[in-house]
Amino acid sequence: ERGRERETDIDDRYGDLDCRGDSDVPEIPPSLDRTPEVLQKALSGLSSRWKNWWIRGILTLTMISLFFLIISMGSFMLMLLVLGIQVKCFHEIITIGYRVYHSYDLPWFRTLSWYFLLCVNYFFYGETVADYFATFVQREEQLQFLIRYHRFISFALYLAGFCMFVLSLVKKHYRLQFYMFAWTHVTLLITVTQSHLVIQNLFEGMIWFLVPISSVICNDITAYLFGFFFGRTPLIKLSPKKTWEGFIGGFFSTVIFGFIAAYVLSKYQYFVCPVEYRSDINSFVTECEPSELFQLQRYSLPPFLKAVLGWDTVSLYPFQIHSIALSTFASLIGPFGGFFASGFKRAFKIKDFANTIPGHGGIMDRFDCQYLMATFVHVYITSFIRGPNPSKVLQQLLVLQPEQQLNIYKTLKTHLTEKGILQPTLKV
Repeated sequence: ERGRERETDIDDRYGDLDCRGDSDVPEIPPSLDRTPEVLQKALSGLSSRWKNWWIRGILTLTMISLFFLIISMGSFMLMLLVLGIQVKCFHEIITIGYRVYHSYDLPWFRTLSWYFLLCVNYFFYGETVADYFATFVQREEQLQFLIRYHRFISFALYLAGFCMFVLSLVKKHYRLQFYMFAWTHVTLLITVTQSHLVIQNLFEGMIWFLVPISSVICNDITAYLFGFFFGRTPLIKLSPKKTWEGFIGGFFSTVIFGFIAAYVLSKYQYFVCPVEYRSDINSFVTECEPSELFQLQRYSLPPFLKAVLGWDTVSLYPFQIHSIALSTFASLIGPFGGFFASGFKRAFKIKDFANTIPGHGGIMDRFDCQYLMATFVHVYITSFIRGPNPSKVLQQLLVLQPEQQLNIYKTLKTHLTEKGILQPTLKV
């Protein structure tokens, strides 16, 4: 009887939520102002417009300084930073879903959301370990088992969560539970997949991480400044404060910044060399002979530029030309990630994803454009940059059984002999 009473109570409590329309979405209470008291007192005499400008400016400089500090600590710390940002963004979006749909009391759902996050991260980062740490894995028998059956283990873990979700379904609010199930999976797609691509870009060389990330940051800052001081013409209804003046000013500033940043970073192996794992020293290394992308080349200028500059040729790093494509995307298409986030927040009647950073909102508010940029950079590298990587092929060969390695050796030797690269072996 108690079980039936409890089920009836749950049905009455949640049954009407399945029929709600968009106009019935409750407004989430505004976030508390977390600006430090020191800043509040120092800026108390300013108008709200200028007060917000100074708070955003001070916090922006602080975050940039911390970012430089983490860069100096190396690639591994940057990976941990990306992972931390991913978890925080997931938390912010999932929390909005809980608040909007009043789903705190849905059985097991909060636990399942974090369980699915763990499963998806296990799958993606396990793939990365198998790809980049093959020589290390080969020495550890336990890791060999995990890597060999990694996809099966990942699927089994996800399947367990799927079954737990089905068993948690409660009568008369099935639709609400499926809303939240879909919400969780879309959030995973946005956060985990994109953060995994960021780390993949980082393994290609820190420059493929820093130039896109800094281009988006530069565009965000310069578009805000141009809009703040010169903005008159509204750009898009989803973001009333965005202006054409800010959009155009941000574009030109970002392209120039990306071009200069590419020139500076291309000089240093620390930034241009792919991140590789050295088994002999058991550590990441960023030492290599820079590829042609990061070696100065002479380029002939078009006639109209020759007339303006008086130069016939110019020395550039090829990566600087690629940086124009990256910074153009960051300034023209990247902002649509922010517009998408603005539409999302308007749909659920919230100002920011959270109040983590005073003057900025949540972590997701700062990284809404970065996720779109990460996908573009990954597609750009695979389409126009990345060729066969001999080191990765060698790592995969070392994992094979001796018989398989010998067969590959014989096939390769025959192929090279037929092409005339190797001299045929004389049989006695």
